[in-house]
Amino acid sequence: MHSLTRLISFSLVALLGLTTVSANPATAPVPRNDWMEQHESFNAVAQKGGVDVVFLGDSITHGWCTVGRHIWDERFVPLKAVNFGIRGDRTQHVLWRVQNGNFAGITPKVVVLMIGTNNSTGSDTAEQIAEGVEAIVKEIMKRSPATKVLLLGVFPRAEKPDSPARVKIAAINAILAKLDDGEKVVFLDMGEKFLQPDGTLTRDIMPDLLHLSPVGYQIWADAIQEKLPALLK
Repeated sequence: MHSLTRLISFSLVALLGLTTVSANPATAPVPRNDWMEQHESFNAVAQKGGVDVVFLGDSITHGWCTVGRHIWDERFVPLKAVNFGIRGDRTQHVLWRVQNGNFAGITPKVVVLMIGTNNSTGSDTAEQIAEGVEAIVKEIMKRSPATKVLLLGVFPRAEKPDSPARVKIAAINAILAKLDDGEKVVFLDMGEKFLQPDGTLTRDIMPDLLHLSPVGYQIWADAIQEKLPALLK
C-alpha cells in the first residue's frame, strides 16, 4: 500500500505540474516503478535502526549481496553495515531514495557512496553527473548532519584507458575530488587499483568490463580499509 501511495502521489504531482524542474536531469529526483518494493524494504531496515554504515549506489554496490557476499559478511557485517544498492540506479534515483525514507530512523556514522556510472552512458555531461553526486551528498548531510561520507570515485569501465567512457569518468572524478573537505566528506579514487600497469581493465577484475568479480570486491574492501576505520571513530 505504501508503494502504491507513493507512486500515485508522485504521478499526481507530475500531472499538476508541481515538480521542481531542473535543467540538469542528474539532479532531478525521480523514482523508478520497478524498484519501489526494494526501496520500501530499505526504508524498513532504516526504521529498525542500529545502522552505522550505509553502502549507497547502483548494481556495483548491490553486488556486495551476491558476488561479494563472503567478503561483506566478513568485513562489513561486524561494522553494522547495510547495503542500499539498486541495479540500474542513476544519481537522480538515489537522490529520490534519500529524500523518501532510506535515512528515516538512522544516523549512520559513515555512508560509502559510489554512483554515476549509469549516468555516464547517456547524454549527461561529466559536470552534470558530478552535480548529481554532490546533490546526494548534500541531501545526506541535510538529513543526517552527524554522518560522514566516504565518496568513492566512479569505477573505471571499458577495456582501454582512452575509451570515451574512461575519459568521461576521469572528468567526473576530477570534479568530485573537490568535494573532499577532509572532515565530513572524504574522497577516494581507487580506480587504478582495478587496472593493469598499462591502464587496461581485465575480465578477471570486471567480467563484463563494468561489474566486479570476487577479486574486484576484495580490492574494493582492501582499498576502503585505508579510510573507513578513521571515519568510524
